[in-house]
Amino acid sequence: SERLQDLWDHYLADRRQDGKDTTRQENAWKRLYPVFGQRMGTDVSKDDCRAYNSLRQRQGAAPGTIKTELEYLRACLNLRYGRGHNRVWLPMGSPPRDRYLSRDDLEQLLEHVSTPHVRLFIILAVTTGARMSALLELQWTQVDFIHRTVNFNPVGRQQTNKRRPVVPLNSRAFEALEEAARGALTDWVIEWDGKPLRSVKKAIRMAAKRSGVPCSPHVFRHSAGVWMAQADVPMQKISQFLGHTSTRVTEQTYVLRHGKSTRQYNRCCRFMQ
Repeated sequence: SERLQDLWDHYLADRRQDGKDTTRQENAWKRLYPVFGQRMGTDVSKDDCRAYNSLRQRQGAAPGTIKTELEYLRACLNLRYGRGHNRVWLPMGSPPRDRYLSRDDLEQLLEHVSTPHVRLFIILAVTTGARMSALLELQWTQVDFIHRTVNFNPVGRQQTNKRRPVVPLNSRAFEALEEAARGALTDWVIEWDGKPLRSVKKAIRMAAKRSGVPCSPHVFRHSAGVWMAQADVPMQKISQFLGHTSTRVTEQTYVLRHGKSTRQYNRCCRFMQ
């Protein structure tokens, strides 16, 4: 059958076969299904996607959320028909987020975090610039204590547009990992109650509230990029560090919007060294 419901089931099964998590796709389908579920895959048009965008806007969804949902729809159809053979229209996403931390912000936040796995997550996130999903899926076999590096792309995982690079560890990250390894109960670096986690968003949100430092998992990654840009680290190196597919994204996000280094934030950048 060419019904989108059936194509979607095949899409999820294909991802699971490659060992990929499907939680986000499953959640997106709850929104996509009422509009597209019974449609034929070959019938989806740009106008259908524009109508879906308008519907989700009326429901209060953020632009970035709507774009992600339609990107999953496109990926589903690409799997069946090949790239460029479907007509999924994508809206503009949310504007880039400018919030980033200073070193003082970071220390103030950590003063209000006593839970070991949350503290470890924050330290690794801000020193490696890794995405939340990469950190939560990180296993001890990916940590090289001899060469002081972390390979965020595990064996068997294919690289996607959200690339997962090999990243060097600074002293603070290395020491935090050494301490965590001594008490590890599972194969996962970020664990709680003997289990891996799917999200730390709530824990970070509560820590932000206690400390008075507004932040989210993405803010840590953004801070890593900003600090390097302000320290005049070459764009190519920042791009590789953050796993960007090109320096164009890096330049637009961290140079054009944040400018060159200042004395205030050069002090922050020493945390990265």
